[in-house]
Amino acid sequence: MENRTPPFNALRAFEAAARHLSFKLAAAELFVTPTAISHQIRGLESFLGVTLFRRLTRSLELTPQAEAMLPKVREGLQCLDEAIAKVRAVPAEARLIVVAPPSFASRWLVPRLQGFYSHAPKLELHLAASLTAIDRDDRGITQGMETSGKAGDPPRLWIRYGPGVYPGFRSDLLFRPRYTAVCSPTLLRAKIPLRQPSDLHRHALIHDDTIPDARSRPSWGQWLEAAGVTGVNSESGTHFSDSGLAIAAALDGLGIALAARPLVETEVAAGRLVAPFDIDLQPLFAYHLVCHERFADHPSVDAFRNWLLGAAQAKGDLG
Repeated sequence: MENRTPPFNALRAFEAAARHLSFKLAAAELFVTPTAISHQIRGLESFLGVTLFRRLTRSLELTPQAEAMLPKVREGLQCLDEAIAKVRAVPAEARLIVVAPPSFASRWLVPRLQGFYSHAPKLELHLAASLTAIDRDDRGITQGMETSGKAGDPPRLWIRYGPGVYPGFRSDLLFRPRYTAVCSPTLLRAKIPLRQPSDLHRHALIHDDTIPDARSRPSWGQWLEAAGVTGVNSESGTHFSDSGLAIAAALDGLGIALAARPLVETEVAAGRLVAPFDIDLQPLFAYHLVCHERFADHPSVDAFRNWLLGAAQAKGDLG
């Protein structure tokens, strides 16, 4: 028998895109890429045989067919969510959604989560790693920071790397990391060893372009100037769009990277990376714990906030 029900993910993508009138914001909410949302919508349009969105230069518009369809789709999704909520073993007040930058989540937060569960054993944490938790510039925009889908949903917190000012949201400074040059210890013993900053003109630079706005992130040009080094092309070398990839390249001996100290402390302590020079850069951005004012005094938010700030202070990471 022919399946006359569209795929669930396509319906969810349609509802989010229709609510935001943006594939990008729908993608941030559902933790997928805008391309994935676009594919879901096109698949749904093909399934239905109608166009759902008018794709304008900088915005979307619902077609009459989409406007007619949206209320019932939204009602159906809400009924499904309510049905699932009734049989969940963990109540919404005991759940917490946390969205964090990927490298921060994997390198700083996850290794400390055992301490969180000891602090709050009855809370169920849902951790999502997303590049949308990194501000693109220093304006402190709140795009993508959804408060909650519906009444009764668990609180959603963001660990954002940015300036820290977000209208309508409470922001707690977690720490402001200092950036330092790190590399594999093999570079110190290479045929052309790396012993002093001026030796960098004979080694590859690794660039972390996670923050698109070059003015808002530490750069090799700034580091070389602080070190008093001239004659090195500060833009040469390999560029990565994720700090985790830049750190992985340094671990593999592909060159020397500028990295946030808290994100490489484990590798440095284990000797897999070394910081050969005592020259650090202070970034414009910092890590902040951010939540909508609606959830600021929620018990689960308080529990996570108290533990997280305490974990940062215990490691001396607060800046």
